[in-house]
Amino acid sequence: MSDSINGGYCLSYADIEHAYEVLRPQIHKTPLLQCSSITKRTSKKIFLKAENFQHTGSFKFRGALNAMEHFKEDHRDADTSCVVTSSSGNHGQALAFAANKHGVDSYIVMPECAPWCKKEAVRGYGGIVVESGDSEQSRYYVANQVLKEKGGLYIHSSRNPRVIAGQGTIAIEILADNPDIDAIIAPVGGGGMISGIALAAKSIKPSIKIYGAEPEQAMSAYTSKKLGKLTTNPRLPVTVADGVKVSINELTWPIIRDLVDDVITVSENEIKAATRLVFQRAKLVIEPTSGVGIAAVMKKSFLDLKGNGDEVKNVAVVLCGGNCDMKSMLAWY
Repeated sequence: MSDSINGGYCLSYADIEHAYEVLRPQIHKTPLLQCSSITKRTSKKIFLKAENFQHTGSFKFRGALNAMEHFKEDHRDADTSCVVTSSSGNHGQALAFAANKHGVDSYIVMPECAPWCKKEAVRGYGGIVVESGDSEQSRYYVANQVLKEKGGLYIHSSRNPRVIAGQGTIAIEILADNPDIDAIIAPVGGGGMISGIALAAKSIKPSIKIYGAEPEQAMSAYTSKKLGKLTTNPRLPVTVADGVKVSINELTWPIIRDLVDDVITVSENEIKAATRLVFQRAKLVIEPTSGVGIAAVMKKSFLDLKGNGDEVKNVAVVLCGGNCDMKSMLAWY
């Protein structure tokens, strides 16, 4: 295990290890599955990290719960009467559930375009939904208004070291279940998950490759890597992968810049086809954002990614969630 990674990041591998100690009794240790129908469509052996089986249906519960476990400790002098966040759905569900476990009210600002099933789930977990416009700017404006009115603290889905540390525990489980994994690929939105995974995985196994996957319509990480500087999406992305419509940020970019080996983009049709394949052959319910990673490993250009040579044999794909809007999916399924 390497302890040499210290890039002046917002967290360390020790933070991720500590997060796992705290979270382990309270989260599902999700399985690392195989599906021959997916593997045979690639030149690698594919493993599926099934975070769709996590509490609230996505990996987001790891980060949200870690933030809530340290809520009062981190903010002793602040108003901790409630928590506020903005989310297209999965972080909102996760924070609502985690806050409810701690007896804290939660206000979840959600864009009008968010799937109705995710809004209903937030309410079901005890959260209070506040609607906003679809843009990131609108979400944050409404969230600030809620904070002024209700007080409390804002817990960002990726601009929060505790949240990133929680997401990094995914890598600990992947490499504990299969130390022979040579690469991990994960969808990228704000970058919290891939940042935590990259930091943890490279600390445990320095030779491992970490790849990001994005829709062609929402390629903030891809563009940032190509230009060598933090670059946000120029407009609100239009993609079926509603969980990755946001851009990476100043906390996640340094880790992505240094520790993510490469980023690949996929088309809308590729995302839809990959999502259908997982439903039909792996018999797993996933949302289209999970299909982004599957589409990436099946794409011919996946083999052209930096460091993805013959020595990379075993690839873990993070199925980030299963909170799909079946009504919308049926329109293209």
